[in-house]
Amino acid sequence: MATRTTPSHWQLLAELVRPRRRALMLMGVALAAASALPLAGPQLLRAFIDRAVDAAPLAVLLTIAGGYVVLGVAAQAAAVGTTYAATRMAWSATNTLRERAAAHALRLDLGFHGATSPGALVERIDGDATSITRLFTDVVLKVVGGALTLIGAVALVAREDWRVGLAMAAFTTAAIALVVRLRDRAVPQTVAERAAYADVIGLVAEQLDGGEDLRALGAGGFALDRHEQASARHSGAMAGAWLASARIWTTTTGAFALGGVGMLTAGWLLHRRGAMTIGTVFLLFQYVQILRRPIETIAEQLQEIQRSAAGAARIGRLLDERPAVDGGGGSRLPTGALAVTFERVGFAYPDDGRTVLDGVDLHVPAGTVVGLVGRTGSGKTTLARLALRLADPTGGRIRLGGVDLRDADPVDLRHRVAVVTQDVQLFDASVRDNLTLFGDGDDAAMVDVVRRLGLGSWFDALPEGLDTVLGDGAALSGGQAQLLGIARAFLRDPGLVVLDEASSRVDPATAERVERALDRLLAGRTALVIAHRLRAIDRADAVVVLEAGRIVEAGPRAELVDDPASRFHRLLRLEAEGVSA
Repeated sequence: MATRTTPSHWQLLAELVRPRRRALMLMGVALAAASALPLAGPQLLRAFIDRAVDAAPLAVLLTIAGGYVVLGVAAQAAAVGTTYAATRMAWSATNTLRERAAAHALRLDLGFHGATSPGALVERIDGDATSITRLFTDVVLKVVGGALTLIGAVALVAREDWRVGLAMAAFTTAAIALVVRLRDRAVPQTVAERAAYADVIGLVAEQLDGGEDLRALGAGGFALDRHEQASARHSGAMAGAWLASARIWTTTTGAFALGGVGMLTAGWLLHRRGAMTIGTVFLLFQYVQILRRPIETIAEQLQEIQRSAAGAARIGRLLDERPAVDGGGGSRLPTGALAVTFERVGFAYPDDGRTVLDGVDLHVPAGTVVGLVGRTGSGKTTLARLALRLADPTGGRIRLGGVDLRDADPVDLRHRVAVVTQDVQLFDASVRDNLTLFGDGDDAAMVDVVRRLGLGSWFDALPEGLDTVLGDGAALSGGQAQLLGIARAFLRDPGLVVLDEASSRVDPATAERVERALDRLLAGRTALVIAHRLRAIDRADAVVVLEAGRIVEAGPRAELVDDPASRFHRLLRLEAEGVSA
């Protein structure tokens, strides 16, 4: 699994915004209006106070008051419009990012998925994308809008007295520069917190998925210890991120307090000298209050900026991952059953270099059912995965129907091979979509296969037939799920079937139905059967025994069964005596 240099997270955000420039411009106009309208309020209040001091007619004062009310309503309307525009653009952009990240993750190889827990991947795709949504809906509105208000307020103060305005501008600029510097220093702590949180989510998902085994093996205490350790790491990382944010907020608030005192002092001195009216002093006081909100908002939202930047960086690293398996070539596989040939095939995991397969030579003639036998870790599952091109061998090559898998058309390959596993993955979708995996298919053919494989009575009870959503009036037992998985494979009319002992986790009566369905599926097709129970490969034409990544025995099943000196014969005897193969 290779990785390129990760682009800047800001570059990723720019890529999301670029196709939405028009929406961004409209949002900018609305944001400018929403930021400018509140600045007009103090101007009207000054006019009201000064006119009242000068004993202006009541009609004049009421007109100013009415204008103030209209201004307040307009400011609220502009704020609502800005929020709506930002939310719509944010969800459009981040939904695109979610789709892109999810599709990319599905294209990555087994090495990546083996090193990344499903929970961590979900958190990266959805959780980090949500933090980017908040960047647009909250951070941009509050920080950028606050900055516009801040600039406008300082400019209006400078118009009243350039010395006061200049001093306030210099002080505010220094405070903002300080905040930006603290923000950059705080990003690593936030990245660490997000990574620690993803670890917790991944661990919880892993333990929930394996809850039955944990209880059966009495490993609940160990699982709890791991969860406590992961939670402690997250708490420490979260505390570090919070302290970094607290330093920013405290520094900004202190700077504002000093600036506010200076502003009020200046206004008081100028009023004593007769350089300012009471209304103008009140105006300065109001702008001080307005100045406070943008600075505090920027400080409060910096942690969210950190989260969004960290989320963008993490999604950027995901998008930067490149699968070890390339896109393949354009060679199409022949029709009918497919012969499989392994030529000096070796495989080692890229992360630790551990050798799983070493110099495997094997030819499986078309239409032959071969049982792969070996203890856990012998390499039988890896061999089957390589035949499906879920990974590429690190040595040698594999031919399917005479075509090197690296040259095979990937779309054609996925249609010409099928997998039936112990745990059939069913989706919250219609029966039709579960059979075709959201592809096209002939309804009559689907119904025919379902009935032929022993699911006729179940199908007849469905309220909407093929349109019935699984889980909504279409509950399935474990055996029925296995039969539906076999029907899914049958409809593909594959030339090669990889079977991971589909009947090993169902009751004996259901297992018999599954076995009959498998007989129909494998008839006239090439099959690699991963055997966890040796009696489960009675249908095999040949048996291959693997040990430590090497083939140590291969031959016709009947001959190996009858040969007391064969490894397979000894393994059968050990299994009969209760020793796992």
